[in-house]
Order: sequence, then C-alpha cells, then structure tokens
Amino acid sequence: MTSFERPTLVRDGVYEHLRRAVLDGDLAPGERLGEVELGAQLGVSRTPIREALMRLTQDGLLVAEANKGVRVRTLSAAEARDTYVVREELDGLAAALAAQHHTTADAAALRAALNDLHAAPGSDYRAQTRLDLAFHRAITHAAHNAALSDLNRDLEQRVALIKHQTRTYNAHPQTDAQHAALLDAILARDHDAARDAARTHVRTFAALVLNDLHPRSTP
Repeated sequence: MTSFERPTLVRDGVYEHLRRAVLDGDLAPGERLGEVELGAQLGVSRTPIREALMRLTQDGLLVAEANKGVRVRTLSAAEARDTYVVREELDGLAAALAAQHHTTADAAALRAALNDLHAAPGSDYRAQTRLDLAFHRAITHAAHNAALSDLNRDLEQRVALIKHQTRTYNAHPQTDAQHAALLDAILARDHDAARDAARTHVRTFAALVLNDLHPRSTP
C-alpha cells in the first residue's frame, strides 16, 4: 500500500487509507485483513483499525465471517451481472447529461483523464483500473447531478472489486476506440450518441467479466 500519513482524526484517515487500498487493488479480493498486522503497518492502535474495518464492511467492500475475521469482498457472477445492468443505465445517463451540461473546465478534465489512461502501461493492471475509473468518474462529475454522483460512488466500488477480481484488462483492443467515441460524443454535445457509446462500452466489458466469472461461480 501507499505510505500512510497520520491525520488529525486517525479513525477517518485509517478508513480512507484502507478504502483506497481496496479500490486500487493493493488489498486484493479475498485477502484477509488482521487488526494487529494493519495496526503495526500503519502505526496506530487496534481501535481505529477495528472501526475502519466495520465501516468498510458496512460499505460492502469487506466481508466479516464468523471465526475467520474480515476479508476483501469477492462478487459472484450474479452480483457482477446485476452491477453491470445498473452501470449500463447510470453510465448512459451520466454520458448524456455530461454532453448537455459539461463546461470548458469539464472538457479539459475529460481530455486529461483519457490522456492519463492512454499513457499508463498496458501491463500495469492496477494503474489501468484506477485511471479507467477516474475517467468514468470525470464523466459523472461533468453531468453536474449530485444524486447521480452519490449513486455512482457505490457503483464504482463494486466495479473496482470486480475489475481486481477478474483482472479483465482495461487495455482491451476495443477500449481505446470506445473511449474515444464516448469522449467525442460528449464534447460534441450529442447526448444520444454519448448515451449509446457509454452503454455499448459497458456491455462490452460486462460480457468479458461474466465470461471470466461464471466458471468460478459454479458449485
């Protein structure tokens, strides 16, 4: 994980640090987390660690198991399918609203986010995942809809877990073309094309993810 800087409110800092570690893939799906080990690593007592693990469990990023402690959540094929059904609708809505409402600053941020993603090494899966999520987050920000942003936060957590679990690479042959089409439609303020481009992109990767997860989910 990245280095931990002690904040004024230790419990909040520990929570944000561990949440980021899960979303960035530093803590892998299925990995077990021990209070003692984390406390020693971060240089804090067990109390803020315990509180952070409880909050992350409530967030759906961790799973508590009787007599086994806490581990990073893994999702079944059915859970992933449900996630991508919702993501297709929300990403389509975000893209359509971004096409209508983006500002000059939003356009610059979107271009920069996509350039950062293109510059990341294709072999660096965690960087690819982090920057891919950042690009889609920038689209949601450009939609200027607070309710949508709130919904997207939980959805992004699920998608991050799925991506780290399946390791379905963002550097797929279709990715660059689909991202480019999506950005072009948003910047052209073509809300119908933007919605269609976003939904096509989600469907493409949903198929890859479900193909990867399905064999793992069978008894």
